[in-house]
Amino acid sequence: MTAPATPAEARRGGAVRDRVLDFSHRHRSISIIGGMTLVTLLLPVLAQAPPFNAFQPFNAWLDGFSNAGTYVLLALGLNIVVGLAGLLDLGYAAFFAFGAYAYAYGASPFSGNDFPFLPMLVVGAVVAATFGVLLGAPTLRLRGDYLAIVTLGFGEIVPIVFLNAEQYTNGTNGIGGVYPPEIAGHEFNILNPWPFYLLMAVILTLTLIIIYRLQDSRLGRAWMAIREDELAAAASGINTVTTKLLAFALGASTAGLAGVYNASKLTVVSPDQFLFQVSFTVLAMIVLGGMGNIWGVAVGAFIIYTLQATFLKQLNVFFAAINFPAFSLGPITIDLKSVNFTEYQFLLYGIALVLMMLLRPEGLFPSARRRRELHTAEEGAEPSPTGLDASGELA
Repeated sequence: MTAPATPAEARRGGAVRDRVLDFSHRHRSISIIGGMTLVTLLLPVLAQAPPFNAFQPFNAWLDGFSNAGTYVLLALGLNIVVGLAGLLDLGYAAFFAFGAYAYAYGASPFSGNDFPFLPMLVVGAVVAATFGVLLGAPTLRLRGDYLAIVTLGFGEIVPIVFLNAEQYTNGTNGIGGVYPPEIAGHEFNILNPWPFYLLMAVILTLTLIIIYRLQDSRLGRAWMAIREDELAAAASGINTVTTKLLAFALGASTAGLAGVYNASKLTVVSPDQFLFQVSFTVLAMIVLGGMGNIWGVAVGAFIIYTLQATFLKQLNVFFAAINFPAFSLGPITIDLKSVNFTEYQFLLYGIALVLMMLLRPEGLFPSARRRRELHTAEEGAEPSPTGLDASGELA
């Protein structure tokens, strides 16, 4: 049995923790590059270790990690709008669609164009950002539920437009044969998941660096001021019009990046990929991950996507592999090896959402400010000498 730490050891441990947090805050970009490198190397190792290798083959894991990265990108972008600026956007999948169709027009037999992938990443982000401004401009006077309804309507309109503009989008069939990326003379093969996995790791690293710098900038503090009290922010001299438009534009541009990547990976773009359930899923990811906390949103989105897309669909395979015995609940006998969990994935996902909101409403990895908002009656922890909490934010 391990002896409890002495007060001196606890103080030393706290001092080391404070120094690590202080270094991470002062050298944010280096910390992100180091952390993403470590995660990128560790995930393939975990995929080959038990019990994870019992769920699905290694290549399927790598492909799943790349798909999860797409949702992490979406969650990071929506966190700018919802978590930092406090603007509820229920039509976020529309910007995902604009990025995907921008790449499909730029690199597919349907359009006859074959532009390089990296410039198209920028084009997709700019196209999505432009539509983000076009959506944000008419909604500047709206707040709360009214803003949510308008963005919901926008998110419903966009897939229908792509569906009915058959001459330009190929309608329900979508645009197929989209060219995969080609970088430095190396053309990606959709059967080889490694290039897509590494490309997503690079895109996520750069996106995290940019978003963290935005959060710590004057613009990021203006977003948070608007989130807390828009009237007080305006009275303090913040231009709420341009600040909110920039939130919509930058959040949409991140979704555009995800759309370009996803289109190049799937090699097909169709309207049914951008329905409301995408917007809802991404919003649930940032709420459950920890709204306002950038790394918490990223980790939460990755965990939730992996649970929903991999574990829930493969649970029956896992229970069969470990020969899990049947058990009885009164007159009912339950054999988990024979249950098709795919049919119940949204039921289980819904139960998890309800339990999470009841037991931990601030999310898995909450920001310090949001934790205080939801636990004002509880006695808080003593402030760190560096002024930073465990998430690296100002306490």
